[in-house]
Amino acid sequence: MEQGLTTVFGNKSPSEAKRILPRQSVKSKDVEYVNSEYGKNAVRLMCIKREGKVHCIKDLEMSVHLRLDSVNEYLHGDNCQVIPTDTIKNTIQALAKCHGIKTIEEFGLRICEHFITSFCHVIYCNAFIQEAPWQRLQKDCIPHVHAFMYSSEGIRFCEVEQTRDGTPIVFSGIKDLKLMKTTMSGFQGFFKDKYTTLPERNERVLSVETLVKWCYLPCSEGIDYDAVWRTAHGCVLDAFAGPPETGHYSPSYQKTVNCMQEYILSEIKEIAEVEVILSNIHNLQADLSALGLCNDKEIFMPIDMPFGACASTLRRKKDPETECHTPLECKPCHSVGWKSGRRVN
Repeated sequence: MEQGLTTVFGNKSPSEAKRILPRQSVKSKDVEYVNSEYGKNAVRLMCIKREGKVHCIKDLEMSVHLRLDSVNEYLHGDNCQVIPTDTIKNTIQALAKCHGIKTIEEFGLRICEHFITSFCHVIYCNAFIQEAPWQRLQKDCIPHVHAFMYSSEGIRFCEVEQTRDGTPIVFSGIKDLKLMKTTMSGFQGFFKDKYTTLPERNERVLSVETLVKWCYLPCSEGIDYDAVWRTAHGCVLDAFAGPPETGHYSPSYQKTVNCMQEYILSEIKEIAEVEVILSNIHNLQADLSALGLCNDKEIFMPIDMPFGACASTLRRKKDPETECHTPLECKPCHSVGWKSGRRVN
């Protein structure tokens, strides 16, 4: 043991090394906290609303984070103002029971309002909620009263944040939406150098995983969040695919991102900003020549990694004369990842 420690500290004994390498403490006057947000992540909640024989469900996963007006729990180990994360979980369940859940956006607003108004030392609340895409079963166009099927239309999510003195900001979005078209896509005219091996193509399979997040205008009131989400979802599909009889050509997945953003902003006046993250799922044409077979763009090998990705944010230009007040900056949707550690399934 002594020999191993001598190896670590050179020729000096551990006690001598400790004296030579004292712990350096940082004086509190020389540093400041940038953020001290904490909360409960991945709270699962199933809410069933029964109206006679007809049942409606909300299958949610959410994360609620708070910021307090002091950092005594960090600096001094003083927990007297720390609201336990277990209390946050219990509060979510109680609010769902007492008020129900119409839309995830309205429930997020209620959560933020509760923590801001109930605790004078809470100065910021953030609620991230995602909803599992259950759809009501139908037979012969007749909806079932209490049976549902998990769909693949993408996961609906929202994020609501509120400060003590500010107006709530509401984001909504779609994640884990996979789309593919087998033609009407290409990639040409790109920059080339000595390391470029990618051939130009005017015909390829375009397969993507999409995340879309939008921010509502600060003065919007009485929003029908369900209708907005359905319209935005339809805009994403239309922008990607084009008319059902013909489709439309995509010269790059960057241009497809731009089409999605422009469609949403043109169709939904309540939205101020749209961010899209598009991850490309490559489909490589298989070489069947060794098998004596001709592959006429029929057999492909989907490749998960590595993959191309792009992110873009498009917002309406601000008009100082028509703004009701100076809105807070809409933050990017990269916060989605750390608050939703796994997909709803």
